[in-house]
Amino acid sequence: MSSTRLTVFTALALLAFAGNSLLCRAALQHTPMDAASFTTLRLISGALTLWLLVQFTRRGVTGRGSWPSALALFAYAAAFSFAYVSLPAGTGALLLFGSVQTGMIGWGLVKGERFSTLQWVGLLLALAGLVGLLLPGLSAPPLGAALLMVTAGLAWSVYSLRGRGAGDPTRVTAGNFVRTVPVALVMSLLFMNSAQVDTAGALYAVASGAITSGLGYAIWYTALPHLKATSAATLQLSVPVIAAIGGIAWLGEPLTLRLLLASAAILGGIALVIRQQR
Repeated sequence: MSSTRLTVFTALALLAFAGNSLLCRAALQHTPMDAASFTTLRLISGALTLWLLVQFTRRGVTGRGSWPSALALFAYAAAFSFAYVSLPAGTGALLLFGSVQTGMIGWGLVKGERFSTLQWVGLLLALAGLVGLLLPGLSAPPLGAALLMVTAGLAWSVYSLRGRGAGDPTRVTAGNFVRTVPVALVMSLLFMNSAQVDTAGALYAVASGAITSGLGYAIWYTALPHLKATSAATLQLSVPVIAAIGGIAWLGEPLTLRLLLASAAILGGIALVIRQQR
């Protein structure tokens, strides 16, 4: 892959990841759409898009997905949507990303990975940023929604860890998305009394599933083999920043000092850990 094409693919993938936060928040803030219906439409459209991609472009490769991974994917998607009922896009993306990276770093420690002093400083700085973001105050995010987003991040870290070595990433992701559909439909039945779907909200959900999830993951997995592991992890530090900028510009969300300080601590701390890894 040429350097220009790699740059374009990587940029598109990162924009797609941030776009998930923006589309979900726009649907739940600016339309009558409820979180359960958004989640279901997102997963159905993502499953359909990835299934079509696999049928036409991924023949001859292995990978099927699994029910445990699909349940982790569903837990991420559902907690993500319900959290964004109350969270600004930038704050939600920061909590999500910080939780994902903290979960994966913590798993590495459990498995015996050794940290340098600088890495421990980075991890403690990131954790301090997360705690500081959640402390009570006028600009603090709602605690329940924040904990839901942390749950979404931890579920995504489980999903990512389970996906290592499971086969072709696009085919595995497609299999997992397809498996989430019946679970999502059951959830929608449980929340039927509060279901509200309008055209704009449905379009946001379909765009989130088909474009920023389905196509976004496919583009990322195309670029990922050509990126160094540390580079790929470091590049993802930009996702909460992109989401925050998009939330301010598109959704009119405020930029608070708490969010700025927490972002610097969380993203800076994780960057220290990642850059010191071999």
